[in-house]
Amino acid sequence: MQAVLLSVGLADLKSFLSFGYILFVVLTIAVIIHDKRDPVKALSWIIVIALLPGVGFVFYIVFGRNHRKEKLFSRKGLQDLERLDALSRQQLFEINSPALLHRPEIIDNRDIITLLLNNDKALLTVRNRVRVLNDGAETFDEIRKALRGARSSIHLEYYIIEDDELGREIADILIEKASEGVEVRLIYDDVGSWGLGRKFVGRLREAGVEAECFMPVAFPWLTSRVNYRNHRKILVVDGKIGFTGGINIAQRYVTGTKMGAWRDTHLRIEGEAAGMLQIVFIADWYFVSGRTLNDYDRYLPETDVEQQTMIQIAASGPDSDWASIMQAFFSAITHAKHHIYISSPYFLPNEAILTAIKVAALSGIDVRIMIPSRSDSKIVYWASRSYIGELIDADVKVYLYRRGFNHSKLIMIDGQFSSVGTANMDIRSFEDNFEVSALLYDKEIAARLEADFMRDLEQSRLVTREYWETRPLLHNVYEAFSRLFSPLL
Repeated sequence: MQAVLLSVGLADLKSFLSFGYILFVVLTIAVIIHDKRDPVKALSWIIVIALLPGVGFVFYIVFGRNHRKEKLFSRKGLQDLERLDALSRQQLFEINSPALLHRPEIIDNRDIITLLLNNDKALLTVRNRVRVLNDGAETFDEIRKALRGARSSIHLEYYIIEDDELGREIADILIEKASEGVEVRLIYDDVGSWGLGRKFVGRLREAGVEAECFMPVAFPWLTSRVNYRNHRKILVVDGKIGFTGGINIAQRYVTGTKMGAWRDTHLRIEGEAAGMLQIVFIADWYFVSGRTLNDYDRYLPETDVEQQTMIQIAASGPDSDWASIMQAFFSAITHAKHHIYISSPYFLPNEAILTAIKVAALSGIDVRIMIPSRSDSKIVYWASRSYIGELIDADVKVYLYRRGFNHSKLIMIDGQFSSVGTANMDIRSFEDNFEVSALLYDKEIAARLEADFMRDLEQSRLVTREYWETRPLLHNVYEAFSRLFSPLL
């Protein structure tokens, strides 16, 4: 009798657990659907949760929630952003005036300029001087000069800062400038700079450098913030000279890695656009420290640059209403008339960007995409390769860069529009990371970047249909599985 009762009890327990499992999965899927996210990404999460309901749910809470509409911090009290809002409305009014419409830079790019004024309050700046920096050695030569010449303030914001030869050298310069009375502030990302020890940061703080960590993550108390990282690379000196692009503060950006030489692109910007980078930093500084920097004369001085190079500084992240950088890329691609050149170390586009690229190529536009033949991330490497077949089918020319690792994040279109910044052509940059990009409306800069791109193509292999179809079958398997889970990365 007891055996019968025990059997019935176990059967009831199994039924209860089965019901609980189904209810848990259904409720979790309901949460995912309620988030109204990209269908492909949502489906990937549903598969993970259905297969691994407990672990999958935890991973979804940590990595999967869509926070774009849930403000991660309040911007109240930031006078610079209020001022920016007023100036952007003024520029939206003026952009259609006869005084500006005669300029070819405005005529060719008015839609993109208007888009960024609306979705990001990204002011169009005119008085700028720009230098393209093609590798880590050239970039850090310019950074050292700018830092040593600082007289008022130094503001740095980097995803990766490493405690290596280069990192310690930059730290020494910052300490020296702080001892001279220069205001030095540093923001570093907690995940990107995971190996940065307390000793390194403590030494800076003891010397008078204000150093703050972006969204600290304390394991094992995982929170969803671990998924939203500050991927920006910004340096602003005296509010007059700015740097941005793909290069972090680490020795490998100068001397390379086991993959070979590190190829990257950075910008030195002097003028009004440096002030826009400063405003991005000021907003982020308020986020990490709770302190405002409202001294306009000190942090946003008038520029004496007379040279004219039109630039918009676009910043995007999960704290903004719109995926402004992705939307700018989409607009630029869909407005192309002759050619589109893209370089991205991590190529995992969302459906909108992928469709825009294929439609452009099928419409007869010369579309060339360069990705690395080797990568510092295996799963991203295979996921990126999973797009090659359909791109070739759409007449897109895909190149694999073979001279080391190409980390440049570039778009050049029709010889008159270009973008250099921190955003990769991937879903994480579009949705999850805090990013910044310089959108340049200048034929000389575009010509320089396109010439560099063509030289990089000489170090690359064009992926032919024959080469692609004869690759090992196992590669196809790697690509398929990596592509399936790439929206979760």
